[in-house]
Amino acid sequence: MTSRERLAATLNHQSTDRLCVDFGAGFQTGMGAGAVHRLRQAILGPSDYRVKVIEPYQMLGEIDDELQQALGLDVVGVHGSGTMFGFKCEDWKPFTMFDGTAVLVPGKFNLTPAEDGGWMIHPEGDTSVSPSAWMPRGAYFFDATNRQQPLDESRLNPEDNCEEMEVIGDAEVRHFEARSRHCHENTQCGIYMTLPGTAFGDIALVPAPWMKNPKGIRGVSEWYMATVTHRDYVMKVFERQLECALQSIDKLSAAVGDRAQVVFVSGTDFGTQTSQFCSVQTYRELYRPFHKAVNDRIHQRTKWKTFIHSCGAVVPLIPEFIDAGFDVLNPVQCSAKGMDPRTLKREFGREIVFWGGGVDTQHTLPFGTPEQVYREVRERIDIFAEGGGFVFNSIHNVQSNVPTENLLAMFRAVKDGVG
Repeated sequence: MTSRERLAATLNHQSTDRLCVDFGAGFQTGMGAGAVHRLRQAILGPSDYRVKVIEPYQMLGEIDDELQQALGLDVVGVHGSGTMFGFKCEDWKPFTMFDGTAVLVPGKFNLTPAEDGGWMIHPEGDTSVSPSAWMPRGAYFFDATNRQQPLDESRLNPEDNCEEMEVIGDAEVRHFEARSRHCHENTQCGIYMTLPGTAFGDIALVPAPWMKNPKGIRGVSEWYMATVTHRDYVMKVFERQLECALQSIDKLSAAVGDRAQVVFVSGTDFGTQTSQFCSVQTYRELYRPFHKAVNDRIHQRTKWKTFIHSCGAVVPLIPEFIDAGFDVLNPVQCSAKGMDPRTLKREFGREIVFWGGGVDTQHTLPFGTPEQVYREVRERIDIFAEGGGFVFNSIHNVQSNVPTENLLAMFRAVKDGVG
């Protein structure tokens, strides 16, 4: 099987010659730039090669073609041309992370010093406006700053939260078309594509770190409260978003066609470590209609499988995700309450593909021994791979400070577990 055939079979819950493996195709399935750098040095040998930071909000590193082949990865990603900070991945320049790792960052990756010795980053690279995210000194990724303006709750206007919502432009469509064609014609990999504008209420997007002066409800706490106290407002925002999303899907489906196999639809987290952010009834009323409308349009017009990312204890919501039309669940956080791997596979493995769950990134991978990592990975493969429908990936992104010997143990276990 080629990697593309392997992914296609996996997405259809069919048997494959070996396990389908992804690291780096999505911005929820990647690795911090520091981890990529050290892994590359360990596998391909020391060099002055600088890893590109292709997603600066999370400081994710590009897994280049040579490293991808060496690791036996099966999936590549097609994403929009912009970043979470409103500038493009172009005009690469050298940069040194806090831990001394030398990388490349986009040309408009412009920082100013924070009071704690950390870094502030600015929308569109414009340091004359307020920073939209902060990285504490010694850290490895950014967090959005709170730019919530005072709210007059008697005069809330949903249009303020819709300022960034628009139908994908023709130039961006051409970008997706060209990138998907390049991946399809120059690799045998499976293709994962990130859809723009389909993640309703994703709390990483609510603060709009790419905008210089976002209006409306932009604070994390304020937004979560608004889903209860100002439900009509949130519904109007989602309705406008859906209008744009469906038109964007129509344009992208015509341009990309069957070159894409799986598409990222939603990154809205519905789970905490021990429970859910909302009740099943709230999901049904507030989110499910929009998820179903997006998934229905995709399945009507394409062969794409749809991908939902939600961290946390989402067991009560998995049947809802399935009913809404999602084909793939990520990151499969097995450490959260109720997320037992065997139960998940037994109860839902015939209806949804598990993309993730391969190793715990909160405890085992960063803090365990190589032997513990190896053992957990083999156990998860034995559980999730049975009967197909499993793409191996860690539980969310691998952070930059994960020990390289643990990463090597993980990939050794993957290799040993695929025949």
